[in-house]
Amino acid sequence: MATEDAFKVTSLRDKVALITGASSGIGAATSVLFAKLGARLALNGRDVENLADVARQCADRGAEPLLVPGDLTDDETVRKTVERTVAHFGRLDVLVNSAGILAMGSIETTDLEQYDKVMNVNVRSVYHLTHLCVPHLIRTKGSIVSVSSVNGQRSFPGVLAYCMSKSAIDQFTRCVALELASKQVRVNSVCPGVIITEVHKRAGLDADEYAKFLERCKTTHALGRPGEADEVAHAIAFLASDAATFITGVNLPVDGGRHAMCPR
Repeated sequence: MATEDAFKVTSLRDKVALITGASSGIGAATSVLFAKLGARLALNGRDVENLADVARQCADRGAEPLLVPGDLTDDETVRKTVERTVAHFGRLDVLVNSAGILAMGSIETTDLEQYDKVMNVNVRSVYHLTHLCVPHLIRTKGSIVSVSSVNGQRSFPGVLAYCMSKSAIDQFTRCVALELASKQVRVNSVCPGVIITEVHKRAGLDADEYAKFLERCKTTHALGRPGEADEVAHAIAFLASDAATFITGVNLPVDGGRHAMCPR
């Protein structure tokens, strides 16, 4: 029994998982870990070259993934992503909503174009993709894990639209968890703190600014450092696995204690 329980904690064997944002950062790390844990993968990302590299890493770990690249703010791409995944594997067990963007800006500097871009990527596409995946997840009594952020739980100036988008994902997670609980579909999210990826540089930080930003993590995170993408990936894998069969509606901080910080 002990051996079986240990296997349950680490195994996603033969579960069909659709992972978005798989071409970089947390999504890429999650894809490689899921491959190692035996999942059958459909991977979405906008950077086709990076996505192909992640696919090779997955294949090296025994899982040749189906690639479904494209921009999920395009409704037709979302529809085709779900259709191709289900047609290829015959079912869907896990949806990981990892695609997202960060944008700097306050109420004074964030215009509607930037607001719409952030909300379309971080919220609307998640809603649409999840909506289309739910009928398939009901059939398998599957699970959904979305990547939110500590920014959805705590307030930070200068990233207004991003904070709003992640608060929306947290509420989306809780509401959908209640709606699907009677159908035995579990819905959770992870809420990372600062994780070392390219997302901050893409949002406009130069090398020097980014170095200073990471240095500040020694004081802004209780554990005294930023996190690694693999650390978030392990939390996602746990929530998606049969080790978490009694967990739903949770927004799980994976942030080195930052959500509990109250600087004086």
